[in-house]
Amino acid sequence: MNLDMLHPADQLVMFMERIYGYGMTTTSGGNLSILDDNGDIWITPGSIDKGSLTRKDMVCIKPDGTIIGNHKPSSEYPFHQHVYKTRPDIKAVLHAHPPALVAFSIVRKLPHTSMIPNVRFQCGEIAMAKYGLPGSDDLAAKISEEFDKGFNTVILENHGVVIGAKSMFDAFKSFETLDFSARIEIDAHNMGCEPNSLTAEQIDWYKSRQHIVMDEFVSNNITSEEKEVRRDMINFIRRAYNQQLFTSTQGTFSQKLSDGSFIITPSGADRKYLEPEDLVKINGNYKEMGKFPSKSVKLHSEIYKQQPHVNSIIIAHPPCMMAFAVTDRELDSRTIPESYILMRNIPKLEFGANYLHPEETAAVFKQNTPIALIKNDCAIITGASLLNAFDRLEVAEYSSKAIIATRDLGELVAINDAEIDDIIEAFALSR
Repeated sequence: MNLDMLHPADQLVMFMERIYGYGMTTTSGGNLSILDDNGDIWITPGSIDKGSLTRKDMVCIKPDGTIIGNHKPSSEYPFHQHVYKTRPDIKAVLHAHPPALVAFSIVRKLPHTSMIPNVRFQCGEIAMAKYGLPGSDDLAAKISEEFDKGFNTVILENHGVVIGAKSMFDAFKSFETLDFSARIEIDAHNMGCEPNSLTAEQIDWYKSRQHIVMDEFVSNNITSEEKEVRRDMINFIRRAYNQQLFTSTQGTFSQKLSDGSFIITPSGADRKYLEPEDLVKINGNYKEMGKFPSKSVKLHSEIYKQQPHVNSIIIAHPPCMMAFAVTDRELDSRTIPESYILMRNIPKLEFGANYLHPEETAAVFKQNTPIALIKNDCAIITGASLLNAFDRLEVAEYSSKAIIATRDLGELVAINDAEIDDIIEAFALSR
């Protein structure tokens, strides 16, 4: 989807639907604006239900101050205007009150941006603006002061977050990524653990990763099997995104075809709006012409080569699982029988292993080890089918959430060895 071709009013509706639908703001909270090429500011209206906005509700403010629309502009319009005047490079402003970021704002602490590499280079350094009355010129001045220093992401004391970017999608990516990271950090602390951080060198290396160089082929013959796989993958990708198991730009699915080739998600594309034709076919060392597969394509290829029992792979960043990935706490699958049956052994591999050592990483995924965590990066889930892999992803995230919830209830009592032996025998699991 080419968002640049969408009218500003349509973009505002689209992204407010995403923000509200994912529980990142309330009926009355949050506002978005876009500065178009002729100097008009398009902004969401004030006092209108954020869960039912249409393009006709959007308000246009002309450069001379003339207001065009069926409603009054958001009461927070002053700080939007200030940001645009302060930073001519910014063309979109997003403000909302997601619970995780509000939690940081009301304890007046900045969330860490070095736990996971994508956060630092998506959000950059972040700042905190002093408290100001909502809608006031005082608050507008305090926010624009931070933007004037070069910050693009600003937490507001006792309020929420403001993000400026060159487009609304870029603003949303930073917003979604920071909220995702904040939730992971909170879950880590809820386990009583201090999150581990990446070094600047590790983050720079991650950002500098290049696409795998592959020869290309023209896919002239698309079988019914491939069409079905593409359709099913898109359905599961959308489910995973809607359940916030990964973000708009991070998260990879792949599925092996009967001839040994496989289909994989593209690099960098918005997971919310992927279509079957956007997915990339990989055949040996060749990729489908004109497309860029996930940068993890080498790992997927190695897993399929080394582990014949694996037919589907998911790389995801579910927040509760990631709380284990960014701390020294091990993720124990021996909580309930379903968790052990689906999760089994869950090793934690060193940061970068999936890219630097794909052969060694692929060797981990034996039948009794379908899942692995990469420190400060991701969870890798394998399965005999898309449904099996997705089921494992959901169960692993739910199990992680349950373990985190035990902290204030009492000590976790794991299923004991004898009971594990009974499960292995009853369900014919490999040892």
